[in-house]
Formats: sequence, structure tokens, C-alpha cells
Amino acid sequence: MKLHNSYFGAMEQMKAVVRRAYCSPASLRLENWPKPVPQKGEVLIKIMASTVNRTDCGILTGSPWAIRLFTGLWKPRSPITGSDFAGEIVALGAEVSGYQLGDRVWGMHDNGLPSHAQFMCYSVKHPMAIIPEGITFEQAAASIEGAHYALNFINKVQLKPGSRILLNGATGAIGSAALQILVARGFWVTATCNTKNMERIAALKPSALINYELEDFTKLPETFDFVFDAVGKSHFNACKSILAPKGIYISSELGPGAENLYLPLFTKLKGGKWVVFPIPFNIPKSLETMGALLKSGGFKPLIDRTYSLEQVAEAFEYVASGQKTGNVLLQPQVGGHK
Repeated sequence: MKLHNSYFGAMEQMKAVVRRAYCSPASLRLENWPKPVPQKGEVLIKIMASTVNRTDCGILTGSPWAIRLFTGLWKPRSPITGSDFAGEIVALGAEVSGYQLGDRVWGMHDNGLPSHAQFMCYSVKHPMAIIPEGITFEQAAASIEGAHYALNFINKVQLKPGSRILLNGATGAIGSAALQILVARGFWVTATCNTKNMERIAALKPSALINYELEDFTKLPETFDFVFDAVGKSHFNACKSILAPKGIYISSELGPGAENLYLPLFTKLKGGKWVVFPIPFNIPKSLETMGALLKSGGFKPLIDRTYSLEQVAEAFEYVASGQKTGNVLLQPQVGGHK
């Protein structure tokens, strides 16, 4: 999202996480920044919670390079980091309809948002919805990014009653969301996770659970109709032996040599086992789906750690390490800031 001039002309100040070039987490800075003023068709949102996620890490570093086609070729279009939010509308621009002061809202933009800040202006034309009653800001923020990508695994294939699914990486934001969504829809899911999270993932009620630190899931004697690799740490060839004759492999990453970009075409033409690349779309539909699941109690996001804005570099480092369980939150209104 491109920042308009109001970000630089307002007199009031706020705290924001800033970088002016693609960089490592160590280069992030917490700065005083002009508090934005909503323009026509915009609302001003007081950010109560957001996440630091894999999308944010990719936009921060500009890697893989293809991400720069959407976020800025030579430098990031937005100096403020972030990609999702949950907060309260505290001001309305002209000609805003459908929202009012005090509304609790959540949303996401996978090309980046200036949401790692205490306030953000946001067009009502962009993906946003009312947070369901009884759901906290933290729960809402932890039910957006990972869940959106999980839904875009599931909606790329035709799951049928009796479909057998292996989910690799049930401990991450995508994997833990995919597991809960699939279980809620009644599917048989074999999930993998590490030793420290066995009990926590078992509580999400997979049909079977494998400790990948002790057992190689690609050597299982059974086969699956779908292998969902929610962490991108395996690849199609490694999983072929556990795929049914017309089984489908989907990964959250590009794979070795970006093979998941071209294998969908080659494997489909060849017939038999094939690869699908889950290009994400329709964030409003994801918000609608997750809102209904949260409201019904059918989804409870996993939250690993919560950081203040002052700790943002540490939060990014932790997420980039690949060790998180579920979601890592930022709370812009804590840490002594108003």
C-alpha cells in the first residue's frame, strides 16, 4: 500500500516500525512518525494487535526476489512494516459508509500494510471486516494471515468425503489453521509436528499425529490423496511415495529451484500424481470464513509470543528462525505508548 502525503504532513506523532530499504531485522527502527489523517474513503484505525509472520519477513528482506514485483523493485513502497491488523476505528474520512466510530475491525493486505504502528489509515475498499463479538483483538489478528493461506491450500483442490490428507508442519500459523479448518469440515488428517508441540497439536484433534523429529513421514507405508506442506520443508519428489495414484502435493514455498511454479503444468500434463501451487486470493472471503469459525468456537488460533513495538527486531528474528508455534503478535499500544 502506497503512503499518501498525509502520513508526512500531520502534526501529531505516533510510534511506527520503519525501514527504508530491504534489510535484516537488525536494521528495523522504532521511530516517531506523523500520525496519519484519513482522507476520502479512508478510516483511521488504532492498531491493537498485528502479527509478525512469514509474509512480513519476505517483504522485509525482499526475498524471494519475485516478491519485489508487488512490494517495490529497489526499495519497499511502504517504509512501515506489517501486513495484517486488528484494531478500532477512531476517525472517519469523507464519504465513508458501512463503518462507524468505535467499530472493531480486522484485515490484511499480502503486499504489505503500514500496520506495525500505533495508527494506520486504511481505505474501506481494501479487505476489512467487523471482528465478531466476544473475540479479542489478539485472537482476531492471529486468525488472518496464516488462516488465509491455509484456506488457499484447501480451496485449490476438490476435497471429498473420505479424502485422506497429510499435513506437514501443523505447528505454524498456516499449518495449525489448516488442521483446525479441515477437522471442522470432517476430514481425516494426519499431521506432523515437533516434540515440544505434540500435546498442543494433539489438542486440535488430528486423526493421527507424527513426531517428525523421530519419524520420517515420507516413509509411511500408507498413501494420501493430498499432501499439504504448510512449512515448505519437503518437496514433491520426496512425497511421491506417499501420494495416491492421482494424489496432489501443495507447498507454501516455491521449492528447490522454484520448482513449484513449473511442476503444476508439467505434472498435470503427465497425468497421475501432480503439484498444485496455491496462489492466494479473496481475502474478504477468508475474513468471512474465519469470522464464522471464530464466532462458532470452531477455530482457536495458536499464539506463541507477544511483543511490543520496541521488541520488533526480536520478533522478526524469532519468526525468521522457523521456531515459532502458531502466531507471533505485536501490540502497538503497550510499552508505555498511548
